Amino acid sequence: MASPPAEAGLTDYERRREENIRRNETILASLRRKAAELSASVRPSPSLKRPKKEQPRARPAGPVVLRRSLRTRGIAPGEPSASTGANTSPATPPSPTKPRTTRFSSSLASALREATAVKPPPRLEGGICAADGFDAGRELVLRSANVRRVVPERILSVRILPLADRTVVAAGNKLGHIGFWDVDGLVEDEGDGDGADGVFEYFPHRGPVGGIVMHPDAPRKIYSCSYQGEICLMDVEKENFNVIHLCDYPIFSLCQAPNSPSSLYFAEGNDLKLYDERTGKVSATWNLHDHRINSIDFRPENPYVFATSSTDRTVCIWDMRSMKKKGPEKLKVLEYSRAIQSAYFSPSGNMLATTSLDDTVQIFNTDNFDESCILKHDNRTGRWLSTFKAIWSWNDNNLFVGNMKRAIDVISVDHSGKSLSASYAAFLESEHMTAIPCRFSLHPYKVGHLAGASSSGKVFLWTRA
Repeated sequence: MASPPAEAGLTDYERRREENIRRNETILASLRRKAAELSASVRPSPSLKRPKKEQPRARPAGPVVLRRSLRTRGIAPGEPSASTGANTSPATPPSPTKPRTTRFSSSLASALREATAVKPPPRLEGGICAADGFDAGRELVLRSANVRRVVPERILSVRILPLADRTVVAAGNKLGHIGFWDVDGLVEDEGDGDGADGVFEYFPHRGPVGGIVMHPDAPRKIYSCSYQGEICLMDVEKENFNVIHLCDYPIFSLCQAPNSPSSLYFAEGNDLKLYDERTGKVSATWNLHDHRINSIDFRPENPYVFATSSTDRTVCIWDMRSMKKKGPEKLKVLEYSRAIQSAYFSPSGNMLATTSLDDTVQIFNTDNFDESCILKHDNRTGRWLSTFKAIWSWNDNNLFVGNMKRAIDVISVDHSGKSLSASYAAFLESEHMTAIPCRFSLHPYKVGHLAGASSSGKVFLWTRA
């Protein structure tokens, strides 16, 4: 006689419970099988190599939107667009303060073309122009007419263009704006507000402007870079702005060699890259520092030698003729306890001045870099001001650097004796300088024209009394 089935003695409740258990086990087994198949499909192939460096960040597909308060947009609180009843639908993102600039002012471009037609005087040995007997502490003054708000917000880069008989100041801010100030006031206002009070403002970049350069041998091309990885060409001849190169990482500094106006050296993070404007390509890349490069400067009397300063607490001297793609050789390494903001050669190339966050300005004799002198200087500008960067005067005798007391420190350098020495020679202050000057540029052909840029967007032009 056949034995009864296992469930014969179970109640209806126990039978349903057993069925539910079997059904759940079947579902779980199916889920485990699908999970194993999915894991196998996304597992990387063993033949693929892991990338050595972090992949570049993805760029947004749409335009970058800058958020602005009503005050910075020029909208009064009572206007309709500022009221609570205005359309606040998130479907349409807010627009930037102004559209990105692609055209250059015709009147300003025409004036610059005329100015570039004048041949500059030849460079003198030991200085960029004749500055014999010039006393910055006694002769420099700031007049109320020589103060302009060139751009809104903080200025990170400023440059007096190398024009023989004109004074035009270019300034770039943290928003990507570049303003041109025609100090001589010879450019006419175009009627749409552009050129009012001698100031022309444009918006060629999407991020902070890290550098502005214009080579004396190619004065109709103005280059600028930004922290958004852009290199922009402002072509005076074609009267337009054009992004000629785009990087994956921020560009913090930009430089041109004295003997090569078509070569652009720029610091993309801790890499130095060479961009050839003739081919439109990056022709060389060198990894020079462990952290971002803050300045690049070529030695005037030896255009193959250049200096770089970095946040990795070092200043390095290099020779372009011995640069290798892998492991370029340093001629000299100068070590500090804090980040270095700048390292600039003197006009003769015989000295190098550095500005560091260790609250020092240090000057080196470039013959061997063993001879140096150190001056204590308060370089703690904080997060709301641009960092100080000491620059040389028109000869090797003076340095200019910003002061937290809304003034300019003039440093006198003595290299005539057996030892190198430096001291504070003057303290330039004025009732018209209403903000701390952080970045400086001097006119290469007009002794006594010194521009200081502030974090308020103002530029102060000191001239001879």
